[in-house]
Amino acid sequence: MPAMPSLDRALPRRALLRGAALLGGTLALGGPRLAFAADSAALFEAQWPKVTGLLDRYVTARKVPGMIAAFGWGDGPMGSVARGTEGFDDADAVGPNSLFRVYSMTKPVTGMAAMLLVDEGKLHLDQELAEVFPVFRDMRVALDPAKGLESRPALTRITMRHLLTHTSGFGYAAISRNAVGQELLRLGVAPAVISRMQVPGLSPPVPTPGPEEFLRRAASVPLVAEPGTKWRYSMGLDILGLVIQRVSGAKSLAAYLQERLFDPAGMKDSFFQVPAFEEAHLTTNYGVVGGVPVPIDKPKTSAYRDPPAFAFGGAGLVTTPADYDRFLQLLVGGGKRGGRQVLPAAAVAMALSNLLPPGADTRGTMASGAGFGAGGLVGLGEDAGTFGWSGAAGTVGFVNTRIGLRAGLYVQFMPPDTYPIQREFREAAREDALGKLHP
Repeated sequence: MPAMPSLDRALPRRALLRGAALLGGTLALGGPRLAFAADSAALFEAQWPKVTGLLDRYVTARKVPGMIAAFGWGDGPMGSVARGTEGFDDADAVGPNSLFRVYSMTKPVTGMAAMLLVDEGKLHLDQELAEVFPVFRDMRVALDPAKGLESRPALTRITMRHLLTHTSGFGYAAISRNAVGQELLRLGVAPAVISRMQVPGLSPPVPTPGPEEFLRRAASVPLVAEPGTKWRYSMGLDILGLVIQRVSGAKSLAAYLQERLFDPAGMKDSFFQVPAFEEAHLTTNYGVVGGVPVPIDKPKTSAYRDPPAFAFGGAGLVTTPADYDRFLQLLVGGGKRGGRQVLPAAAVAMALSNLLPPGADTRGTMASGAGFGAGGLVGLGEDAGTFGWSGAAGTVGFVNTRIGLRAGLYVQFMPPDTYPIQREFREAAREDALGKLHP
């Protein structure tokens, strides 16, 4: 085997936790909702030939050990195309109940939780963050975040809307290539779990602290932009998760989600800490080093077996294709699943709407040309009706409410732009869906 380049070169921080934009030109479709026969794997694969070919190509080439694509129409059953195994040294076949680290696909889940509190009047979109956590009352903005931490007082207070839409001005330790991101990393303000391995340039030099200290350290670092003015990918949804815990009175964000979303939706296999009895279903996550997949988080030694400092609302969820499809089913169905109203329709409609502050600049970002809702990208114009986000280990999840489509791709490799799987999946799903609507 050839010598491996160092992980700090192979796994740049900027790519690892990025939830790449996924909706532009994906499914700008109209027309009737379709149904499929989910009881036949062969028939289902025949209905999604481009997607099936994509999975075959990557698994046969051993670029990944396995992957699964899941689809559903309206309130109908989920069907899937699956190839390969849960790890190169794991004989268990990938399936709807395999556990995947979905990273930034956690953000729409946390966003939906916030919408429940907004719907109940316990939280308001334009409520100041400092009303819940006073430590953020007097934030400062870096004069040039690329060069240093010299700063000025912020002119605007951060709001819940800003946290939801990445317009708070907060940095992101995992991906910000600037002095602000480096300072957050130095302080351990890094709300993500990747591996028990210490990866140079990626692992924080100190452990991520508990909630109160995390908030205090986060507030001590200047913002990268004036709140409400620019779209900057951030740890806003992680801070919002702590807001949800405080405002709801729940023991934790995880406890709130379990009671208000996971249990009502039948999501039995969604965790922020994977229990021992689920270890056999956990996939292996790989870092691609010099074109070779290297295991960085294996089931028996997974960092997700350890209790996190707190439930990371921006990147902490481990779930199954079947469970995440149940969440997408609620989004595409206006909060209904199986004919039952699980979430308030108004809360779902708000989550999927464009919540960007007026005048917020998205040019040159992952949100360019689109809107942004409760933790996910919102399609505009021809893309109206689309909503979703993707994850740092190659996963994708989105809905199109205009045609009732829900779709997800589940795989485990880092960084996500090592292979163009996310883009190719969106394109393949679009072509297959168009073929169904316009044979």
